[in-house]
Amino acid sequence: MSNSTFNTQDTIVALATSPGAQGAIAVIRVSGPDAITLVNSVFKGKDLTRQKSHTIHFGTIRDGEEIIDEVLVSLFVAPHSYTKENSVEISTHNSKYIIERILSLLIRQGARSARPGEFTLRAFLNGSMDLSQAEAVADLIASNSAASHQVAMQQMRGGFSNQLKKLREDLVHFASLIELELDFSEEDVEFANLRPAQGASSMRITCGSSSKLIQSFEAG
Repeated sequence: MSNSTFNTQDTIVALATSPGAQGAIAVIRVSGPDAITLVNSVFKGKDLTRQKSHTIHFGTIRDGEEIIDEVLVSLFVAPHSYTKENSVEISTHNSKYIIERILSLLIRQGARSARPGEFTLRAFLNGSMDLSQAEAVADLIASNSAASHQVAMQQMRGGFSNQLKKLREDLVHFASLIELELDFSEEDVEFANLRPAQGASSMRITCGSSSKLIQSFEAG
């Protein structure tokens, strides 16, 4: 396996919309340190390197003097993007020929074809989301009902992560109180924050919450 397998510092490109889908428009996504300059080298219109983040620009994609298509280019300047890298989304006409020409052109200019899920992987590695949120992206794409959509959306927006964070805080707090009791057990010091009945009740609640999360695994 080559070292390039683990390279997360280069510029990647892929079709962001579903291949073969019916519709007038397809979106090609480019992400990485050279994303904007790379697209700018084949874009005829405004100088993309001088434009602000979250702006859209009309122009043409050209291979030399040949116009491949008229497009809209959306700019996302790092760190204000999905991957927290410089990112560009090219909205082009949904022609297989046009899509393949643009992808091939961008790869010739120095981009690399992205592996499945690599944009989300970069978002995770760059701190844009945690692991549970990254997993939720796939669940959201695969959702085929209102219920599965709601669960995936909640998880992607940090719902599951927040539950885990709360459980961890409760356990750390409980453990610290137990350690205090043990440290001072021979000194006849009582701690009002941890009575046996209260401690048992707190642990039952925590165990119950953990069990619910474990039981929800098969449902995503």
